Amino acid sequence: MTNTVAVIGGTGKEGPGLALRWAKSRQYQVIIGSRQREKAECVAAELNARLGEDLIRGMINPDAAEAADLVVLTVPYSAHAPTLESIRAGLTGKILVDVTVPLQPPKVSRVHIPAGGSATAEAQALLGDDVRVAAAFQNIGTVHLRDPDHPIDCDVLVCGDDKEAKAEAIALAAAAGMRGLDAGPLQNAVVVEGLTAVLISINRRYKVKGAGIRITGLESGVGSKE
Repeated sequence: MTNTVAVIGGTGKEGPGLALRWAKSRQYQVIIGSRQREKAECVAAELNARLGEDLIRGMINPDAAEAADLVVLTVPYSAHAPTLESIRAGLTGKILVDVTVPLQPPKVSRVHIPAGGSATAEAQALLGDDVRVAAAFQNIGTVHLRDPDHPIDCDVLVCGDDKEAKAEAIALAAAAGMRGLDAGPLQNAVVVEGLTAVLISINRRYKVKGAGIRITGLESGVGSKE
């Protein structure tokens, strides 16, 4: 089991909730990464206050990536490439779990397919073979993430070309209280990322929060959560 996970862009929408859940599970040492050290340390302090002990550290993104065994990227698509460039040196030989969705504000309820096919495919192309990239957590609503006691009725679809990278992402899902499922090769990430825009549209149309994806027809015990 990987010991230390860095959440890059960990002061945004998804990052703090995921970091909180992973720290509470005690299966990982957790680092919050941000472009600003003070912001990372502030969010880490807030999350530690909720946990009642100091389990999360805050660092600037490059230092966080360097210090971690496993890196999770949770940034807006507009910051995707620049952030990857800034942490590239610290990713060599590691696994990157990319949560990024290529949304195009203000029309975030419309699917956008980037030039590279998907955000995750672009990450893999930019980083090269020295980094193993998997897509995961794109379809998880942020509204309940920061309440680690709130169940999230949504499966985590994991795509990638490396078995170990997908296994690590599925383990992260389990530690956060969700079921992770192998959704095939990296090429399939375009569909998983696109589902986020569909879910946003459903949330708006039906005035709900946190609509998610649940895969039916699986036997009990399949995936990371029974």
